[in-house]
Amino acid sequence: MTDSAASSAFRCGYIAIVGRPNVGKSTLMNALIGAKVSITSRKAQTTRHRITGIQTTEDAQFVYVDTPGFQTRHSNALNKTLNRTVTNTLTASDVILFIIEAGTFGAADQQVLDLIPANVPCILVINKSDRVKDKAKLLPFAQQIAAKRDFSAVVPVSAKLRFQLDNLQREIRKYLPENAPIFGADDITDRSEKFLAAEIVREKVFRFVGDELPYTSTVLIEKFEQEGDLRRIFVAILVERDTHKSMVIGQKGARLKDISTQARLDMEKLFGGPVYLEVWVKVKSGWADNEAGLRAYGYE
Repeated sequence: MTDSAASSAFRCGYIAIVGRPNVGKSTLMNALIGAKVSITSRKAQTTRHRITGIQTTEDAQFVYVDTPGFQTRHSNALNKTLNRTVTNTLTASDVILFIIEAGTFGAADQQVLDLIPANVPCILVINKSDRVKDKAKLLPFAQQIAAKRDFSAVVPVSAKLRFQLDNLQREIRKYLPENAPIFGADDITDRSEKFLAAEIVREKVFRFVGDELPYTSTVLIEKFEQEGDLRRIFVAILVERDTHKSMVIGQKGARLKDISTQARLDMEKLFGGPVYLEVWVKVKSGWADNEAGLRAYGYE
């Protein structure tokens, strides 16, 4: 087969997106596929599940896997589950995107890098490159980090501004195997609407409540019904204490109303139809104390 024939063959594979918390992994995946399927927040540990985002072009299907940020500070049941998700994803991927923040590389970044298998193509993605005021410093920084491993490519990007994302995808495609597409051409994720609805509500909880609320708080869809284009969704926000419940509800219910309104608007945009949304806050003590409890609430 000639080089031109090989390059034009359809390619499809899994691309793991890994890095320490808050380097922009979810933002990058959403930007790459052009839809919001993985939630974003300034709060660490926002992504708890293995989220798949799919983009299909004329000559390739990119199956991105957004992972939780690898946790090094605490050794509780939730963080052990999150870290196991990361390591399992790495070994099953065709390409790995190792995400770091421009100008910053610390012990937490190195710990993630040390987990990456040597036999899997790995692309160093330097995110938030738009924030570096002195662009002359970007090249020496990239060279310094690139020396830590034999990377397949080094690509500075800005996920937020969509800078260099086309170039990144061209580099990724080089290392995808020649395969038929795994998913349909219009699919953007393998997750259900029910799952996405819960994630959207959880994003709004963290966005409006911020660091006041422990990251072990979660969201449970109690009922999801669809009649034509209309979706009726009933959601419980599960917290550990009555004080946390008050934080989420806010004064005269104002914060809960904001959470519900913004979540509904995001759902309508993603699902392409009207949404009737009801949200309650419930105290569920002890649900995250052990791995069995985590599995009961969807953490695998």
